Order: sequence, then structure tokens, then C-alpha cells
Amino acid sequence: MANTTVRGAFAIHGKNPQHLVEAVIRNRVYESTYWKEHCFALTAETLIDKAIELKAIGGVYGNQKPTEFMCLLLKLLQIQPEKEILLEYLQADEFKYLRALAAMYIRMTFRAAEVYEILEPLLKDYRKIRKRDMSGFTLTFMDEFVDELLNEERACDIILPRITKRDVLEDTGAVAPAEAPVEVEAQAQVEVM
Repeated sequence: MANTTVRGAFAIHGKNPQHLVEAVIRNRVYESTYWKEHCFALTAETLIDKAIELKAIGGVYGNQKPTEFMCLLLKLLQIQPEKEILLEYLQADEFKYLRALAAMYIRMTFRAAEVYEILEPLLKDYRKIRKRDMSGFTLTFMDEFVDELLNEERACDIILPRITKRDVLEDTGAVAPAEAPVEVEAQAQVEVM
């Protein structure tokens, strides 16, 4: 029962949301001590406390052990919180790992146009975050992590669902054209004068 998706959950990309995480990693999460001790009976509200305690992002480390970040991501996929709750997670500036967790979940589950609209503002978040992988801990930045989510096929050892490229969405009018930061600064300087 603890490893099942919440009753009434919607299929995401045509499958059970938990199946967005590969079976090997998912089974390792189910067997991990952190999952059994800390993720049992978590709700969208109580998950915040666990996400605040995170010290790093990442998929698996050491002898293929899942990170706490991966366990909480799988729990989010299991409980499927409402969109408004996820947007609140992103607005919590003081909790960068909660923000990273929400960004990863949004990238995996939302439609392409929403992913770009919601995650692109996070490219202005330059805070350092730790990343744990097979070689240990490394430092990265929130904007680099979000860029990885938007442009790469894999993040945190998970194959991300395919999304439509931004330029195609611009051509169809699904998203507004992106403005380069240099253009935004130049426009701001012209307005000041």
C-alpha cells in the first residue's frame, strides 16, 4: 500500500506517474531506509518539512543508493499534489531544495508550454546547490539545474519525458518569444532615460 499511487490519480504521459522513474531506481527507492522511515504517509503539506531538510539534489550515489531528493520526488509522483501547491513550493525562495524538487516534478509532469513558462524565471536564481552522484558531492547552481531540466534528456539519473522544443512552441504561438537578458537590460536603460 505504501508504494502505490494515490487513488484517483491522473495518468501522466499515458502511464502511472510513478513509472516516470525507471523501475530499477524506483525499486531501490522502495527498498531504501529513508523511504521506509520518512516517506510513509507523507502528504503535500508534510512533505515540505522533509524537503526543507534536504542537503543536496541527485539521483543515486555510492552503491546505487537513491538520494533523499529522489525518494521525495517519487513520493510527489505518488501523491500528485495540485498545481497551486507546486507553484507555492516554487515561490518559497528561502528553501532552495524545495524549489529544486518542485522544478523537477513540474518538468516531469506538466505540458511543455507550462514547463517553459513556469521554469524559465528560475534561470535568474543563481544560488549554489549541492548535487550528489556516484562520484560524491559537487557544487552547481540553481540556474544550471533548471537549464539542465529544460534542455537535457536526463537529470538526476532519470530519463526525462520528451517535451516540445521552445522554438517550435514559439512558432505555434503556445509561448511568447524568449527575450535575451541583454535585450531586457537595454530596454530597461532606455526606459530610465
